[in-house]
Amino acid sequence: MKTFAYLGLDSKERIKVGDVRVAPRDVLASVLPNPSKLGHLMHGKTCAGTWVKGTYDGEHREVYLYHVADNETTMREWGSQAVLWQTAICPVVAIELLSNGSWKGTGVRGPEAFDAVPFLNLLGDYSTHHGMVEMGPGLWPRPKATGQPGWDRPVRRAVVPA
Repeated sequence: MKTFAYLGLDSKERIKVGDVRVAPRDVLASVLPNPSKLGHLMHGKTCAGTWVKGTYDGEHREVYLYHVADNETTMREWGSQAVLWQTAICPVVAIELLSNGSWKGTGVRGPEAFDAVPFLNLLGDYSTHHGMVEMGPGLWPRPKATGQPGWDRPVRRAVVPA
């Protein structure tokens, strides 16, 4: 996108090309492939995450919470590119937890108002790989080893019911 902008190809202002006037961005839109039709050509994994900094039990703590999706898997099982699926699955899981009564409450609530364990377990039921890495002073760029396997680990439940 930066290259398109640098070249002026993101402009909606019409320019003369031969005998017609066209907007460069309209030309790009007409010749570039539809992104929704490219999923089957994409391979590999995508990782979305957030670096959380705060206080836990009175001590400073930083963790990186992440969620990994494999494009070939999401295309095969859901017909969606990994980035789209990854964006959609979290609200789907939240709605499922609200509808089945695992999460309860009235009014407007943020996600932190609900127990994370049912959410993480249901993500696992959807074959979603997710995890947490301890971060913070002296740990970045080398996160502290937690003894847990990396992104290719099998999906594990946050809490195994007794």
